[in-house]
Amino acid sequence: MHKPVLEVKHVNAFYRDRGRGFFGKRVRRQVLHDVSFTIETGEILGLVGESGCGKSTLCRVILGLESDYNGEIIHHTQRPQMVFQDPYAALNPRMTVRQTVEEPLILSGVRDRKERRRQVEEMLEKVGLDAEYLSRYPSELSGGQRQRVSIAAALILRPKLLIADEPVSALDVTVQAQVLDLLWELRRDMGLAYLFISHDMDVVGEICDRVLTMVDGRLATSSSLRA
Repeated sequence: MHKPVLEVKHVNAFYRDRGRGFFGKRVRRQVLHDVSFTIETGEILGLVGESGCGKSTLCRVILGLESDYNGEIIHHTQRPQMVFQDPYAALNPRMTVRQTVEEPLILSGVRDRKERRRQVEEMLEKVGLDAEYLSRYPSELSGGQRQRVSIAAALILRPKLLIADEPVSALDVTVQAQVLDLLWELRRDMGLAYLFISHDMDVVGEICDRVLTMVDGRLATSSSLRA
């Protein structure tokens, strides 16, 4: 039996509407309604739903970026890391590949420069990039290479759960397949689990074990995609 890496229990989340109510007060509106699910070790859980249904708010709650919610978010490992939709916007154009992937190690207190370099080179190799990419800037990389760098930076602290927010939608079809294959291999090699957000059911059907459908801030359906 697989152990959970994340449990979401009866989560309700709110935001302050830009429109003001009586006496100039912002109106508090509910975005998520009694959301509950579990992600198990090594599982790829798909999350689908139309824009504005609450997917992004749910991710922010899980990542600890939203405070106006109730319910429980239980992390059984360290907090998950995020891989974003747009590899062009996700990377700092002034930072080299090495600096981008190394930064989380520095922030976490790894002081030995040789050890940081070793870990960076090892992680780049895992995502299919060799040491020649260390000194390159994002402008010198293709879209697929940029997304590989983003994945390496998300994995450098060895989390057991990644939140992947439309991670291939900005890539062409051929590169999409390569990145999906990489995510699958990383799951196998590193024991990763994913919360995989997408609007493309073909992509979800190809990579996910199970899929949740969100409608108006509620989980409407849950279905298994694997026998």
